[in-house]
Amino acid sequence: MTIVVVSTGGTIMAREDPRTGRLVPTVTAAELVGLMDWPDAPALEVEDFTSVPSWDLHGDLAARLARRVAEHAARDDVTGIVVPHGTDTMEENVYLADLLHGGDTAVVFTGAQRAASVADSDGPRNLRDAVRVAGSPAARGRGAMVAFAGSIHAAREVRKVHTSALDAFASPGYGPIGHVDGETVTFGLRPEPRSRPAFDSGRIEARVDLIRLYAGSDTRFLEAAVASGARAIVLEATGRGNANDAIVGAVRTATAAGVAVVVCSRCVAGRVEPAYGRGGGADLAEAGALFAGDLAGPKVRILLQLALGAGVEPAVALAADAA
Repeated sequence: MTIVVVSTGGTIMAREDPRTGRLVPTVTAAELVGLMDWPDAPALEVEDFTSVPSWDLHGDLAARLARRVAEHAARDDVTGIVVPHGTDTMEENVYLADLLHGGDTAVVFTGAQRAASVADSDGPRNLRDAVRVAGSPAARGRGAMVAFAGSIHAAREVRKVHTSALDAFASPGYGPIGHVDGETVTFGLRPEPRSRPAFDSGRIEARVDLIRLYAGSDTRFLEAAVASGARAIVLEATGRGNANDAIVGAVRTATAAGVAVVVCSRCVAGRVEPAYGRGGGADLAEAGALFAGDLAGPKVRILLQLALGAGVEPAVALAADAA
């Protein structure tokens, strides 16, 4: 059986450009596999899907990556899929891949905090770990995951929590679902099974905006989003999902115009609930806003992009995530 490595770029595949001193993703998938220096590695099939920094891997390109991963996962001769990916948006694209992956084949994203051209790069170790996870029978049926710095995280909960530390990913409020210790892959938790609405089209609706609130937020960004044609707006509100009276008014206007508004929290853990008045979550709900539980803002946006692209109502998609 084969493990497919679908490379996308990012720091794990980056070298320093000698002319500019800047890091650019120039390592091929075959070169990356060679850097592991692993003579006894399982059978690997490599594919150079794209070569971009992850902040440029979004929209239709990200959807095509998720569909390509799903195609490989559906093959009878494939044990697992490994996706070397930049760390900046890994948490979004692993979630996208998870939403479009309906089978049992393990899909494992990984990356690096130190470039391939650095002598002590963490990329080869992370890639070896990801291959081991993808090939583990215990990884089947767990959806898409991130393997990084010895920990394994579920797609829905994983967040990048540090800009440069080697241990850059965590699952706030949940913790990792497993670990890699040398050659040993162990799982302690299984992600909650969730029913999913039909996202078969795999089409991304680009017009979903993410707005982060702060003390004293005004309505300019909300109004600009509506005026520029947003189909939906994700509000990263404070605390349990709170705003202020001005924002509540702008939300009422937006929902009356047919724009879905979904509230999550700018906190890294915990759920939003429509509990408070005077501009709080209860007022936002009365104005027509929906609430996203404990799903992080960038992932709420991914969920809405897929739902709207497939003609699924945001409320239905959010209910399926919570089920």
